[in-house]
Formats: sequence, C-alpha cells, structure tokens
Amino acid sequence: ATVTFDETQTDGACASQYTLTRTWTATDECGNETVHTQTITVQDTTAPTFNETLPADVTVECDAVPTAETLTASDNCDANATVTFDETQTDGACASQYTLTRTWTATDECGNETIHTQTITVQDTTAPTFTAPADITIECDVDVTDLVSTGDVTDEADNCAEDLEATYSDAIEDGSCPNEIIITRTWTLTDDCGNEADSQVQIITVQDTTAPSFNENLPSDLDVECDAVPEADILTASDNCDSIVDVVFNEEITNGGCVGDYLIERTWTAIDSCGNESIHIQIITVSDNTAPALVTPFEEDLLVSCDEVPDAPNLIFEDNCSNDISVSFNESSTQTDNIEDYVITRTWTVTDDCGNTIDFVQTVTVEVSNVITPSNIDLCIEDLEIDLFDLLSGEFNTNGTWTVVSGNAIINDSFFDPSTVEVGDYTFLYSITDVGCPAEAEVTVSVNDDCVVLPCGAEDVIISKTVTANGDMYNEFFTITGVEDCGFVVELQIFNRWGAKIYENNNYQNNWNGEVQGSSVGSSGKVPTGTYYYIINLRNSGLAPFNGPIYVATDK
Repeated sequence: ATVTFDETQTDGACASQYTLTRTWTATDECGNETVHTQTITVQDTTAPTFNETLPADVTVECDAVPTAETLTASDNCDANATVTFDETQTDGACASQYTLTRTWTATDECGNETIHTQTITVQDTTAPTFTAPADITIECDVDVTDLVSTGDVTDEADNCAEDLEATYSDAIEDGSCPNEIIITRTWTLTDDCGNEADSQVQIITVQDTTAPSFNENLPSDLDVECDAVPEADILTASDNCDSIVDVVFNEEITNGGCVGDYLIERTWTAIDSCGNESIHIQIITVSDNTAPALVTPFEEDLLVSCDEVPDAPNLIFEDNCSNDISVSFNESSTQTDNIEDYVITRTWTVTDDCGNTIDFVQTVTVEVSNVITPSNIDLCIEDLEIDLFDLLSGEFNTNGTWTVVSGNAIINDSFFDPSTVEVGDYTFLYSITDVGCPAEAEVTVSVNDDCVVLPCGAEDVIISKTVTANGDMYNEFFTITGVEDCGFVVELQIFNRWGAKIYENNNYQNNWNGEVQGSSVGSSGKVPTGTYYYIINLRNSGLAPFNGPIYVATDK
C-alpha cells in the first residue's frame, strides 16, 4: 500500500504558538485508504533568560550611586528578546537619602517575561568640610552680629549637598577695659541629612583704640593783652563706644620777664573708658603793651602871668596789669632873658612793670608883665646924643638899669653920645630885676662915619686879578692899590677852591707871590696853578670887605 504524508500549520497568537496537523494516508491499489491524523499544538511558555550577571541590591553613599547597567536576554524560541528598563525613586528623610528601584524586564514575542529588580539604598553619612573665617580684630563700634568684614566660611564642601548653612555660637570674655572683649565664635556646618562637620573656632578681638573727638570748635592760640585774657572754654567730647566722655581741663602759667607778660597753657584731655585720649592745647601769649593811664584830670595847656605860675599838680596813675608803677617828674623852662614870654614844660614819665612808658605833658605858657620890644639904630659919629629908652617899646617900668654889653662906650644913665666912640657896633642891656617878672632887653647901636666925607672910596680900590709868579717881573705879586694915602690897614686872607685858608696877613704889604704859609693846609712852598679866592678888609676905612677870585700861575 502507498502512504502519503501531508502537514498543515495553523498560526496562533504569536510566532511561537501554532498548530500542526499531520496526515498520513495509506492507499491500496484499489483505492482503499486508511488516514491517520496527528495534531501537534506548539506553544511558547518559557520566559527569556538574562545573559549578564544581574546587579544585586546595594546600599551606597549619595555620591556613589552606580550607573544603571545595560542587560540583554536570550529566549528559547526567539532569536532576540526585548529588555526594558525602569527606575523609580522613593525619597527618604533628607534630600540625600532615598531608595532607587531599578527594574529590567526581558520579554519574548509571546509575552513571556523575566523580571529582575535591583534595590539601591542611597544614604548620606559623610559630614561636610569647611574653613572658618580668619581671626580678626575690630573696633568696639562694629556690630559683631553683622560682621560683613569677616566674610562667610570658606572652602565649604559636601559629598552630596550644595546648599550648606553654617551656624555659630559665641562665648564672650571681658577684655582689659569696658569696651574691649574677646569673642570665641564656634562655627558649625551641617548638611541636609544632619551630618555635622567638625566645629572650628574664630577669635574676634573687640578693641577700643579710637580716641574721643571734641564736639566744639577748638580754641586757637591767642596773643592778648594782660587785661583781655579770655575765660577757658568748656569743651565736651563724643566717643565711638562710650556714651559719656570725661573732659579734664588743666591750666599752667609760665611767668615772663614782668608781671604783665606770661604764658598760659590750657590743656583739655578727653578720655574714654579704655584710656584713649584726645588732647587739645591752647597757648595764650599774654603781654603788656599798654602804658599806664592817668586817673586824675589835669590841664595840659595853661596860660598864666609870670607872677601866677601854679605849682605842678599831684597826679595819680593806674595800669591795666600791674600795681608796680614808677613815675619820674621833670620840669624845664625856656626862660632865658627874662624879657620874653616863656614856656614851662612839665613832664611826668610813667612806666609800668613791663617797661611800657608814657609821657604826660603840661605846657605852661608864662606871659611876662614887663613886655619890652627892643629895636636897633644906626648913628653917625657926628649925630647928637640919644636916649636909649627911645629904642624900647611896650609896657614896662623904667626903674631898671642900663649897662654896656659890648663895645668901648660910656653911657650916662640911659643916654649915649655917638661922638664919644669909634665906628662900630655897641650893645646895651636894659635889666628889670623884679622878683616876680624880671625882664631884659638888648639894643644895638651901629655907629658909622657915613656922614663924614672920606678921602678914599670903594671905587678907588684896585685889586689884582692874576698872579704869575714865574720870575718874568710881570704880575709877580698880589696887589691892593689906589688907597695907599688913605691910611687904611690891609687885612688879607686867601683860600683855595676847597675853602682851606692858605695865606693870611693882617698888615699886608703887597708881597704875596703864591707862597703857602707853613701853618696852612698842605706843605709850604708855591701853590699849584689854579683859581683862588681872597677876602680883603680895609681896617679903619668904613668900607665893606672885598672878596673875589684870583688866578695864580706858578711853575707847579
């Protein structure tokens, strides 16, 4: 018999699930057949298997969470199995504490799954690290709770947390004064999970080194008079730390060379509770430049009669600085001849202890009672006798005495006869010797011979203009001619151009030829050539002296 085989496949829900129908047919030659059918149901119930070693559950630090592994899978039916990954996080008590659940699912085409779950417990047990601020020294007026100058802690580090908060606590010890303390500041740094770093200490030294400052404008150095010394200013002060500052005042005086000259040194010292000082010194130079003053009034100018001159007044003086006053008194008078008004000057020189001196002057103008105004007169020797009282004017008594002051003259009481004297000037004094108001007056009577016709006149006098003492017999001598018969005595003086007298002869005989007298200025001998000057007096001539230049030529 012939057997034939046939197989059909009916697909199922997935590639690995189907039904095979297998049929065997046995046929004889007559067509009889026998059929056997086998049904094979093919299924896939076996899940895939992972190829790698599966990650185990672990507990790790927050900075050591491992990266999720990549897993693959194999399947008994499928060439490739699909692996999916899922991760969920369950938060813990703090940000760095949590649980990671990682799930890998291997699935074949028929949905058979193999699941692997890894639990990662993440924890934070590591404390952070940091560096505390450096030790500092601050002034007492700085707020220690807000020390911007200290900065924050530095070098903060944590294995997990980013935002870290540093806290501190202070322990305070007193310093050497009320405004000085020592703060021991203990810093602590804690992360989110309560892990605390080792504490670190910062020492803050609070000191008071700032001196107080004065509130008022400080008094400056002064130069004052001894009666104008100002009162000491009252100064107050403020301090950066103390609410009340003591200001101590001290004054020292250094005496100078006199009572009114001295030096005042005023010192204001502002001291805070820590002993910081601000010192202001004012130097006042006190001097006495003012002379004493007059207390009692007096008349500076008086006009009195000569018989009513008052005594000097008793004056009282005072000084602005000193009671030590010296007074010297001096009185002078211009009275000389007892015939004219005169002035009595009374001077009080007042000096204080510092040598300041002032003069108080009283001027007493004294009018004499016997006021005599004299006058002079010219008479000729042939004039008649005159009364000398005729030469006086004014109000005066005539009981005085006339005397001859100069000249060889004789007077009869007040009468003078010019014919009894030679030509010349005669001075007479009239004196009144009253005790209260004496007076004197002088008159001069000039007696001439103008009324007498003389044989020779000034126009007759001939004087040399040039002397050429060179031996040529011309103009060899200086000559005065024309009056030889007049009986005059020639008095000659010759001067050089500097005014020095080089020759003099009181009875000149026309014999000077340029010789220098041994006693004159310069050495003796001939004078140098040049211009010289003469003065000629013709004694007994009644003529005025002659003067003029003369040119002298010598061999010099």
